[in-house]
Amino acid sequence: MTISVSAAPARDHLPGIGDVFGYAATQIHTAAAELWPGAPVVLERHVPGITAYVHQGRVGDRVLYGKVSVLGVSLVSVLLGACGDWSSARLAQEAYVMRPDGLVPREAAQLTALADLDDGPQVSRVAGVHRGVLFTEPVPGPCLGDVLLLEPGRTAELLSDLYAELRPLHRPGAARHLGVGGAIAERGIGGTFLRKFNGISGTAYVDRLGEERCAPGTREDVVRLMRTSVRRLRRLRATLPAAEGTTLAYGDLKPEHVKYPEGPGGRPVLLDPGLVRMSPAVDVAKLVSRVALSLVAHRPGEAAVRQILEGVDEFATGLVRLSSRDRRMWLGNVLTLWLTDTVNILSSYLSAPAALPLADLGLELVERAVPVCSFIDTVSADTVSRSDADGVWDRALERAVEMAC
Repeated sequence: MTISVSAAPARDHLPGIGDVFGYAATQIHTAAAELWPGAPVVLERHVPGITAYVHQGRVGDRVLYGKVSVLGVSLVSVLLGACGDWSSARLAQEAYVMRPDGLVPREAAQLTALADLDDGPQVSRVAGVHRGVLFTEPVPGPCLGDVLLLEPGRTAELLSDLYAELRPLHRPGAARHLGVGGAIAERGIGGTFLRKFNGISGTAYVDRLGEERCAPGTREDVVRLMRTSVRRLRRLRATLPAAEGTTLAYGDLKPEHVKYPEGPGGRPVLLDPGLVRMSPAVDVAKLVSRVALSLVAHRPGEAAVRQILEGVDEFATGLVRLSSRDRRMWLGNVLTLWLTDTVNILSSYLSAPAALPLADLGLELVERAVPVCSFIDTVSADTVSRSDADGVWDRALERAVEMAC
């Protein structure tokens, strides 16, 4: 495969798709050729996403995935000029790929550490790391989202079994498995929210949501609903317990990152960790958030939606066998994190330039942005009011049904 990238792009132009994708594809091709000299390297298929650049390729007779992180931020941020013009970003990237604390070396180290845990979860295998590129082996089989749609009655069982795989991470003291600086806080729910919606820049960010993705009338509704929801979530975040601790959260736990190579009856294999020193509530919240959004995108019908969300309820409430006060506090924390994660990911899709390819999930959520924003707005208002703490969680699940139907 022949890939050309301009050696001296104009200093005053923002990064374009051709700039970023051409650079990243070249890095993957070059790194593979240097890691496995003599083996033919063919880049076969770009995997759409908004965080890192990922390309499926073939190195000799091996299928591998190559991942490149541009300056440790999302592709959306790079394309919107958060890292400056392309010449400046490219220069900074050349230094970034040499740093041992870059996102790619930390993710590779996390995958290796997880694989070395005797009782830890199964994870995708690292094939190599070179020149800021992480190569991993593919994991066959359906993902959790597919299995839930096929077997909605097993939702509570599947989520509970998955959560059990993470027990070694959720134990006090598990953070010792991470080296100094080994956490990937960039993917944390709270940290992402604060970066996006902090101060004047956060207001401007909300005001521009959907500029290249939404029709004018839809965009006005999205911005209005997001503006009020973000204000409420900033207040709710102050009620959460401190993030730092001795337990670990997997961090980037979502249905498409959970695969079943032996079929739905076998053990899951997890992809793309984002280990961070936080409460296990982070893993529960991200899982619930992304399951709900998967239902919005796939719209399998009210019966299946209700069955899956009933399983979500059984899973989440079954994790706490304490007093009613502690149960309400746990569910309140999970709900706040759920809403925050939903705001984070939906705003990323809505702010993505039109030229950036999105996965089908992202395209569907942009199309259904108003129902999702309405859900966030209504549930965040209910949560802030705290007029009926026992019923807030139940009403949130009922509104999630409405959002997905």
